[in-house]
Amino acid sequence: MPASYSLQELAKHIGGELQGDANAIITSMGTLEGARSGQMSFLTSSKYKNAMSNTKATAVILKEADAEFCSTNKIIHPAPYVGFAKAAQLLDSTPTPETGISEFARIHLSANIGENASIASGVVIERNVKIGKNAIIGANTVVGEDAQIGDDVNLRANVTIYHRVVLGNRVSIHSGTVVGSDGFGYANDKGVWVKIPQTGTVVVGDDCEIGANTCVDRGALDNTIIGNDVIIDNLVQIAHNVTVGDHSCICGGTGIAGSSNIGKYVVIAGTCVVNGHIDICDKVQITGFSMVTKSINQSGVYSSGMPVQPNREWQKNTVRLRQIDKLIDRVKTLEGLHK
Repeated sequence: MPASYSLQELAKHIGGELQGDANAIITSMGTLEGARSGQMSFLTSSKYKNAMSNTKATAVILKEADAEFCSTNKIIHPAPYVGFAKAAQLLDSTPTPETGISEFARIHLSANIGENASIASGVVIERNVKIGKNAIIGANTVVGEDAQIGDDVNLRANVTIYHRVVLGNRVSIHSGTVVGSDGFGYANDKGVWVKIPQTGTVVVGDDCEIGANTCVDRGALDNTIIGNDVIIDNLVQIAHNVTVGDHSCICGGTGIAGSSNIGKYVVIAGTCVVNGHIDICDKVQITGFSMVTKSINQSGVYSSGMPVQPNREWQKNTVRLRQIDKLIDRVKTLEGLHK
């Protein structure tokens, strides 16, 4: 049965000020345009305030400056999107599996399974694995030898956790992701590739979430380290011996080469490429489609991707770019004539 809460309960939970019917019941969240009675919506920007005139939402989370434009129940919050996130967590309808171990799971006798764990059909848990309490291990997930899985961890179906990987508490990993695969380490002996064994591991801190089909490679000698409260999107590649600092965010399609150090509170947008063996300091934001080839030592926003433009303009600009050396030489010549 879906969860339901009164507006008074929700306002208290998200730390907002209620204006309206405290006993009104909310069962789920919705957009301003699509919400129906019994749902709560939110307004993050005043430019969308006109949408509130026709909303059927029972309540709206918004800033105090926008309250006059809302004719329904409202919860005043200094950061409506944060308020929405906290309310959505409380009203989350994602199915939760029952506790217990499926008879079709394969668990080594030496493994230590915490209380109230849920282990689904097809799961393989190898020797000396430790699974924390309240952990959820989805169908067909594999947890390798000597791995340590913290409390309240949620591994969706078809996740692979290699040997000796350490996951902190409250880590969530989505389907298809591999943590602890070999780093891309080879030496070249007269044209022949010689594989370097990857004997480090991956350590993931508390309160992290890793999206679907992402790869986090183990370290060659030292460990690959993901800090606390790090969020990593789908289809991200994190190479061996990378360090990602606490509270950082890495968006989809991004690749980070080996032995790079990413600071705290760093946001790397989608389809970025980060060179190996470089440092990115704390509180850096890198916009989408950027190529980071050198260390960044000062906080701020950095970009290198070229925005889309009509093809004919792009072709003209490309031709001009190829001629830039000749143009510079002509400018130097003209400047010399006027001296």
